[in-house]
Amino acid sequence: MTKFANVYVDISYDKLDKVFQYRIPEGMEVFPGLEVIVPFGMGNKPTKGIVTGITDSCDFDESKIKAIDSIASGSIVIESKLIALAAYIKETCGGTMNEALRAVLPVTKEVKRKISTEVVRKVSSDELSDYIRECNRKKSTAKARLAAELLSSDSLDKEAVTGKLHISPATLNAMVRDGVIDIVSKEVYRDPVKGNAEKTRDIVLNKQQEQVVNDFLDDYNRGQRGVYLIHGVTGSGKTEVYMSIIEEVIKQGKQVIFLIPEIALTFQMVKRFKGRFGNRVSILNSRMSAGERYDQYLRSKEGDIDIIIGPRSALFTPFANLGLIIMDEEHEGSYKSEKTPKYHTRNVAIKRGQMEGAAVILGSATPSLETTKMAEDGLVKRYFLNERAGKGEMPDIYVADLKEEIKAKNRSIFSRKLKELMEDRLAKGEQIMLFLNRRGYAGFVSCRSCGHVMKCPHCDVSLNYHKNGTLMCHYCGYTEKMPEKCPECGSPYIAAFGLGTEKVEEFVKKEFPSARTLRMDADTTAGKDGHEKILSAFANGEADILIGTQMIVKGHDFEKVSLVGILAADLSLFANDYLASEKTFQLLVQASGRAGRGRYKGDVVVQTYHPEHYCVEAAAKSDYFKFYDREMLFRRLSGYPPYVHLLAVVALGKKEDETENGSNKLYEAVKDTEGVRCGKAVWAAVAKINDIYRRVIYIRSEDMERLIEVKNRLEAFARDERELRNVSVQFDFDPRAGY
Repeated sequence: MTKFANVYVDISYDKLDKVFQYRIPEGMEVFPGLEVIVPFGMGNKPTKGIVTGITDSCDFDESKIKAIDSIASGSIVIESKLIALAAYIKETCGGTMNEALRAVLPVTKEVKRKISTEVVRKVSSDELSDYIRECNRKKSTAKARLAAELLSSDSLDKEAVTGKLHISPATLNAMVRDGVIDIVSKEVYRDPVKGNAEKTRDIVLNKQQEQVVNDFLDDYNRGQRGVYLIHGVTGSGKTEVYMSIIEEVIKQGKQVIFLIPEIALTFQMVKRFKGRFGNRVSILNSRMSAGERYDQYLRSKEGDIDIIIGPRSALFTPFANLGLIIMDEEHEGSYKSEKTPKYHTRNVAIKRGQMEGAAVILGSATPSLETTKMAEDGLVKRYFLNERAGKGEMPDIYVADLKEEIKAKNRSIFSRKLKELMEDRLAKGEQIMLFLNRRGYAGFVSCRSCGHVMKCPHCDVSLNYHKNGTLMCHYCGYTEKMPEKCPECGSPYIAAFGLGTEKVEEFVKKEFPSARTLRMDADTTAGKDGHEKILSAFANGEADILIGTQMIVKGHDFEKVSLVGILAADLSLFANDYLASEKTFQLLVQASGRAGRGRYKGDVVVQTYHPEHYCVEAAAKSDYFKFYDREMLFRRLSGYPPYVHLLAVVALGKKEDETENGSNKLYEAVKDTEGVRCGKAVWAAVAKINDIYRRVIYIRSEDMERLIEVKNRLEAFARDERELRNVSVQFDFDPRAGY
C-alpha cells in the first residue's frame, strides 16, 4: 500500500508555512522526526523538510503528489512528542512551524564524532620487563621509555605518548611490529563537563526539607505527576531537596531535566550534581561547541546520562524516559524566549510534563505572580521552606536613602553605611559583592534632588526618553516634552538615569586602592568559559570584591561573602514596564540572599531614592506576601497579567511609512473584536534597530483562548493584506518586557 508523509518544508516564507504531502518511495523507511530532501515548487528544487506524520490516505490529487527524493545526510531524528510540542508552541505563541521546530531542536545536524586513539599493551608484565631489558641492551631508549610507562598502565592516550613522552610515530610502528603494543582508535563522546567532582558529603535534611521530599515522593510513587512549587527563602536548601527527589526518580529508571535561568549558574550547579550523581550528569547550552551539543544529544537519546542541566533550551533534551522537570529560579525573565516563537519555559515545561507523564517542580525564593496565583487557584501544589538550612541566618538589611546622602554632601556612589561596612569587611578579609541593578533600564527620567520619576498619567509606568526630546509611554502612546526643571521640586537636576559596571569598578579602585576586584558583566563573560573563570576565581579567594549585574546574584553560594551592596535599586524600579516592581523586588531579595550563607553573618545595603516604595520596603523585610498583595492589587486595577492576559503584536519593516501603515491596518483589523481591549499602534521604545522599524499594539483579554484566536486571525490577515507584504508580524503573549 502506498504511504504518504506530511512534511514541513524548511523555508522562511510565512505564506508557505504549512504541511505538504509527499509519496514515500517503496523501500524507503520514513518516520516522524526524520529530515528528508523533497522536490519543492515549480522547479522541483531539492529542499530539506521534516516529516511530521505518516498517513495511508492522500489529501490531494494523488497523480500530482511528488515523491520524497531521499533521506537528508546526517539527519537528526527528533521524537514525535517534540514535534507535537513544537506544534503547541506555534499555536500558543505564534511564529511559523519551522521556527517552532528550530526552537525544540537543540541539535540540527550531525557532527563528526570525536576519535580517541590509545596505545594498548599486548603482553604480560613479565614479557614487557624482558622487552625493556632487551631495548636497553640495544640502546633503544625511546622503546624502553614507553614500555616502562606501560608497566603501570594497560593503555595510554596516544597524544600524551607522542607529546609528553616524545615517542615518534616510527617508534610506535616498530613496537607494533614487535608485537608489544596495538594502536586502537574508537569514537568517544566529547565531555563539556570538565573533570570529576569529588564525592559530596551526605547532607542531613532538616524537618521542613524532609517533609517536602516525602510528600512529593508519596504523590510520585502513586503515579501522580502534577506541578509543584517549592517556595523557599534564599539559602533554605532547595537544591538539596531537588537532589533528594532526583535520586529517587532516577532509581526508577527515569531521566531528569534540571533548568537554570543563566549559563553563569552552570559551574556551581554541575559541580554539586556530579559530586552526588557522578558522570551520568551533563549540560546543554548555547556556549558549547556544535560537537559537544551533538554528543550530549546522542548521550541523552541513548540513555547514557540521567540528568541534563542547562537554560531553557535544555527543556527539549530528547530523553526517552523523562520523569521529572525542575525549573529552578522559575521567576527569572530569561526563561522567556526573546526570539520567535516567544514561548515561556514554564508553560512549555508544564505541557511537556503532561505529554510525557513527568512531574514538574518550580522553585524560587520570589515566585512569579503568575505561579503564586496558580498555587492559590489550586493548579499548583505549593510547599514552603521559610528558614535557612544549616546554621545560616538571614542577613541584616539596611536601606540607604540617596536623597539624604546628597543632603549630607556625599557625592560618592557609595552611601556612608555601605562605605563603612566595606571598610570593615576588607579589614577582616571577608568578601563583598556589589550589585548594579541594570535590568529593565530603558531611559527613564528622574530628578536627582527629590527622586521624582516622570510617569504616564494613564498607565502608571515610567515615560521613556527619546532623542528628539520627548517622553513617551509605550503602552498607550501618551507623549509630553522633556521638562527643563523637575515638576515636583523645581530642581534643574532632572535627567535620564544611568550607571555602568566599569564606572563602579573605577570608583572602587579609587576609594579602596588595595582591594582586589573582579567585574562580571556581558563584556567580561563573552568567552566560552567566561562565567566559570570569574566565579571560580572569586570562590577561590582571588578577589575581595565582585562587581556585576544581575548575573552575579542568581543562585551563587560563596561562603566568605558577608556583605552585599545594591547600588541603585531604582534602575529597574521605574523602567517602562508593568513588571518593573516585581522584577526589582525579586532582584533585591535574590541579591540580599547572597550574603551570610556560610559561617559569616551577612549584611546588605540597599541604596535607593525611594525607600518608601512598597517594593523596597517589602524586600528590606524579605516579606514576599506583603509585596504580592500590594502588587496584585495594582495589576487588578490596571488590567495587567496575571488578572488579564496581554498580547503584544509587533510590526517590523524596513521603511518607516510601510511599518506605520501596516501596524495601523493590524489595529483596524482587531480593534472592535468582542472580548478584547485593544490599544492603538505606537512606536516601540527603540523605534529602529538594525535599520528595522518597530511598532507595537497591546491587546488585553481575560481569556487566553480569545487572544490566540486574535493571533490566528492577524496571521491570516497579514498573509493576505497587500499593505503588509513588506511588514513582518511577531506575537508576544504576556510579554516579560516593554517594547
